[in-house]
Amino acid sequence: MPKSFNCSNQLLAIKKTTALILAGGRGSRLRELTDIRAKPAVHFGGKFRIIDFALSNCLNSGIRKMGIMTQYKSDSLLCHIQDGWTFLNNNHMGEFVRVLPAQQRVDEIHWYQGTADAVYQNLDILRSYDGDYVLILSGDHVYKMDYSVMLMDHIRSICPCSIACIEVPREDASAFGCMQVDENNMIVDFIEKPENPPAVPGKPDKTLISMGIYIFETSFLFDLLDKDNKDPASSHDFGKDIIPKIVKQGCVHAHNYEMSCVRNRAKQQICYWKDVGTVDSFWAANLDLTQEYPDLDIYDTSWPIWTKAEQLPPVKFIRDPEKRTSVSVNSVISVGCVIFGSEIYYSILFNSVRVEPECHLEQVVVFPLVVISKGCRIRKAIIERNCVLPPNLEIGYDEEEDRRHFYVSPKGVVLVTGAMLKKLKEDRPELFANLPR
Repeated sequence: MPKSFNCSNQLLAIKKTTALILAGGRGSRLRELTDIRAKPAVHFGGKFRIIDFALSNCLNSGIRKMGIMTQYKSDSLLCHIQDGWTFLNNNHMGEFVRVLPAQQRVDEIHWYQGTADAVYQNLDILRSYDGDYVLILSGDHVYKMDYSVMLMDHIRSICPCSIACIEVPREDASAFGCMQVDENNMIVDFIEKPENPPAVPGKPDKTLISMGIYIFETSFLFDLLDKDNKDPASSHDFGKDIIPKIVKQGCVHAHNYEMSCVRNRAKQQICYWKDVGTVDSFWAANLDLTQEYPDLDIYDTSWPIWTKAEQLPPVKFIRDPEKRTSVSVNSVISVGCVIFGSEIYYSILFNSVRVEPECHLEQVVVFPLVVISKGCRIRKAIIERNCVLPPNLEIGYDEEEDRRHFYVSPKGVVLVTGAMLKKLKEDRPELFANLPR
């Protein structure tokens, strides 16, 4: 059990906390969006990457020692961290964001075998930080949370481990670790990704799940990882191995996300947290930002989302040669975009997108550096970075035709990538005849 602690010394506790962000997963449910990048590096919200939310939560909570554990397709993520997160004062204040790729520190055979093994392979670095608490986070969720509130709740619990939890619809819960708690907020049962998730007592349509956010007393965590590493039957994963074992020991506290959620000032009743792990959930979470009062407030300057700041010109709207004026309704349009006489409704355009005349976009998420040629009609779609769409292309109007060339999600979202457009060019070269070489 952790030593007794005076909660008035909150700043010291925060200073003695190291955050570790797990950012090495494959993210295969996002389909081709993770073909060239790790899931935490996927673009989100017109300006950000998904990992910016966990990093910003740390920064805004006062936690300035952050390690990011990477493995698969990490180049895009590494570039983003190097370009956008190097402003902390390491020389004088001991603040840092460090990337911890799988480097086979333990032996020369194994990469990271699981989430727990990723932390274990970096124990030498963790010990050098000389902290009292380790905050372990997933790098692929979108939310705003004050981790210092969870830290204080953890310390008051006099438990060596706390897990942040939230209620979700029961039909969605099988993708998460599900738990049951007693009247003292102690976790009494934990099941990783069950086919039939348990209901919350009195709420048959809800399940209490783990948010993938853990706080450990450092010495307790080190001892757990040493024992887990010696267990040949373990898959070396927090959700599958570590957490179920210590739940049985009766020493895991459940932190209610309602306590630490940073809420939208216009929607105080909403406790926002999204796993944007599928094409449908990713598209919907982006499109929610086009609402007048979205559930996630990215404009709240009291809890800003930090990211890489690119030096780009402002957005420009231009009348086309026929004097048609561009129309933009409930859309998020980032810097560097140029729009010529086109209509854009409920869409997200990342930086440096060019929309040629006579286009119609509706419920579209457009990644950076895309060119949408004259006369395109697109709805309910995601357009990958660097795509050049040929003139008069229609997407989202004929599902059968879309499926021939693109990926169409279970809920009808069309995903378009450069590789798909290359295949389309081979099948229908006439569409690309007027594109510049």
